[in-house]
Amino acid sequence: PSELSLIEAYFLLENEMITIFDVKKNKFLTSKEFFEIGQQIHHKFEEKYIIYKDLRQKGYIPRPGLKFGADFVVYKKGPGLEHSPFIAHVLPHDSKISATDIVRAGRLATSVRKKFVIANPLTASYYFFEWFKP
Repeated sequence: PSELSLIEAYFLLENEMITIFDVKKNKFLTSKEFFEIGQQIHHKFEEKYIIYKDLRQKGYIPRPGLKFGADFVVYKKGPGLEHSPFIAHVLPHDSKISATDIVRAGRLATSVRKKFVIANPLTASYYFFEWFKP
């Protein structure tokens, strides 16, 4: 059986690849209705979705990254087919991240042989961090 995150489900619904039926209301949900539900129950839903959609459009496969302390684990081919090359943390434009948090995330990413990426949903741009040894 397949398991979809809210963000994955919204992406598929928005692209008319699936339908979502609300059994309590006895009707199919529109993408707008599902988006509103996502915003109510998922922290940073819109920001994460912007990055998720951008990564998918670039050919990557983003999966939930909670076990790595990030928003997404990003694959080129898919889970089970390869190790993911990077983990991504979505940082909304009005958020802050401390130097300690960057080092912590970078060390975690390095320990699991991945690159740490901060994703900016306002511009759909990505900032990669790598350890530098002089």
